[in-house]
Amino acid sequence: MMMQGKILLVDDEKDLLEWLSVVLRKEGYIVKSTTSAEEALLWFKQESFDMVISDIRMPVLSGVELLRQVKKHNPEVIVLMITAYASVETAVKALRFGAYDYLTKPFKLDDIKLIIKKAFSQKRIFSDDKSLEKKLKERYRFSNIIGKSKAMQQVFDIVDKVARTNTTVLINGESGTGKELIAKAIHYNSLRANKPFVSIDCGALPDELLESELFGHVKGSFTGAISSKQGLFEVADGGTLFLDEIGETSQATQAKLLRALQEREIRAVGATRPVKVDVRVVAATNRNLDEEVRHENFRKDLFYRISVISMHLPKLYERTEDIPLLVSHFLKKYQLPGKPLKKVSQECMDVFSRYRWPGNVRELENAIESAIALAESDTITPTDIPQRMLQPPEDVEEQITSESLKGKVEQFEKELIARTMSETGGNKNLVAKILKMTRRNLDYKIKRYGL
Repeated sequence: MMMQGKILLVDDEKDLLEWLSVVLRKEGYIVKSTTSAEEALLWFKQESFDMVISDIRMPVLSGVELLRQVKKHNPEVIVLMITAYASVETAVKALRFGAYDYLTKPFKLDDIKLIIKKAFSQKRIFSDDKSLEKKLKERYRFSNIIGKSKAMQQVFDIVDKVARTNTTVLINGESGTGKELIAKAIHYNSLRANKPFVSIDCGALPDELLESELFGHVKGSFTGAISSKQGLFEVADGGTLFLDEIGETSQATQAKLLRALQEREIRAVGATRPVKVDVRVVAATNRNLDEEVRHENFRKDLFYRISVISMHLPKLYERTEDIPLLVSHFLKKYQLPGKPLKKVSQECMDVFSRYRWPGNVRELENAIESAIALAESDTITPTDIPQRMLQPPEDVEEQITSESLKGKVEQFEKELIARTMSETGGNKNLVAKILKMTRRNLDYKIKRYGL
């Protein structure tokens, strides 16, 4: 049988020690055993073990103290505690010091086999995660983020300065400009790089669900809460939480976010006690939060809290000198297996330089990916890209007409909402239903138009 790992057994009961040693060896583990915690600690410092299984009540050196010592020497070792004295306090203490799990004597053979198997499986996953983490750090180095333009160099300068601090950062930019990419660069170049990077799109979830996702909930706290759930603030503990589109949050959620940032603690939905968290927050928005604060759609105190450091990501058409670099990157990224690397014709590059890119870098990436799949030759030409890109850019007169149209649409919208409010006696839920819009969006429009 293939060896599955090396285990150190520690228990002052000789019979149990011998029986467990035989069982685990049959399962394919390398086993070394002793009745002395002091001897176990000596062996542990001399040899490499994947797991320690120890009794809690031991003469001279207790199992909990052994746990502390081995974790100090090797934090990644798995420690499983066993005892004949069932005690919640002891179990909690052992888990707090880093024990993987806790078994009470007498235990079933299948139970300990399953726990050991599960622990080794999670250890392998953890090792894979560490490998992935190393790749992520490499991927999000500053040198791997594409942009030689002055605008992007200014962004890199800010990221370089703030990365190794705990300062809250606000990233402003249109959709597709790479806000999450910059947030990851901040995280993976910080002192928190070994801890989680967790992200959430605040505009994609209704208020109640967003609160549960951010702060967690306890079992039975609301209909459908069939089990307790850890919030993303806790998941990101020690690391970075990226709050994308924070400008879409409601006033109620903003108040809870402000408390979390000020007090460095959160309270799950339905919980009676707060939980301390150590999280760096990086927020992003495509809205003008200064304007939102003036219209009282965004809390001024939260705005000041999240914008300690603020940076703006330029639109793609504001940094056209980066387009050739980005095109080259995406050509390599989407190269078809076994096929030569495609090129982009000069005529096509000229089109890219003139195009306004409303979808920014994301739109360019999609265009290249699509062109690689559709182009019949090794060179991508204007016939291989979306035809909307071939239309001439808007002239000044067209832009003015567009702005005029926008004003007329907003005036019509304002009058429609006002009339519907009047007809329904000010019932906002009914107004939102009639106009087929969310209640949050309706509240925003009412404030914006001063209704």
